[in-house]
Amino acid sequence: MKPSAILLISCPDQKGEVATIADFVYRHGGNILHADEHADEESGLFLMRVEFDPKDFDIDLTDKNLADFAKHFSPIAEKFQMKWQLALSSHRPSMIILVSKYDHCLVDLLYRHQSGELACEIPLIISNHPDNQPVADFYRIPYRIISITKENKHQAEEQIHSLIDAHHADFMVLARYMQILSNNFVNRYPQRIINIHHSFLPAFIGARPYHQAFERGVKLIGATSHYVTEVLDDGPIIEQDVVRVSHRDTVEDLIRKGRDLEKVVLSRAVRWHVENRVLLYGNKTVVF
Repeated sequence: MKPSAILLISCPDQKGEVATIADFVYRHGGNILHADEHADEESGLFLMRVEFDPKDFDIDLTDKNLADFAKHFSPIAEKFQMKWQLALSSHRPSMIILVSKYDHCLVDLLYRHQSGELACEIPLIISNHPDNQPVADFYRIPYRIISITKENKHQAEEQIHSLIDAHHADFMVLARYMQILSNNFVNRYPQRIINIHHSFLPAFIGARPYHQAFERGVKLIGATSHYVTEVLDDGPIIEQDVVRVSHRDTVEDLIRKGRDLEKVVLSRAVRWHVENRVLLYGNKTVVF
């Protein structure tokens, strides 16, 4: 795919925003490849994703901080009270994976990464168990074991902080990492931690959701990928999916069917995050 630039925008909904942005890209030599927008009537918010070809763009986009682009775009941003960010498709963000014993989500992410489906770098896998060391070795990714107990939780999270900083990670993925992160940890990385929860949220939050679903006799089970916030399993939802179950299914059947969902739902959420397709507002997301 040809290199592109992606401009993400959120602002109060006003007339002229689409025309102004399109004109800005045109006047500076860019060619719009994709443009998606959404106006939320309830909040009065306008959200937009513009992807354009920067080949003939007359603003320097090579600066890591994109200061030249900001200088030219700031008058428009101020006029429409825009929050914005610009990303280049050539940039491969750094993703650290945290996992416990279950390997299905980890293996799926590593396979998709190796096959080129996920355009990111994975410099490290962190776990509180040694079980997935062979998986990491197979994909030649460093694997760091940090055991966590009630007594050492703070120290363990500080170790994880240090590893994240040392590897300059752009975001983290909890691939069935069976630990509740502290508020202090979560608040350091707003909108940078993606989790997979093995239920169709907001149903069956917390532990053992498949057992909860079985006891309730549901006919559908699901999986949910969301950004992590201070409130357990309550962050903005990126992706969900469901599968039908019946009265004949045991808890083990629900778990087996659910694991297939978890892999697909998490990989979609990670890919959309990497491709800069997710915009947040309140406790919701728009995925373009």
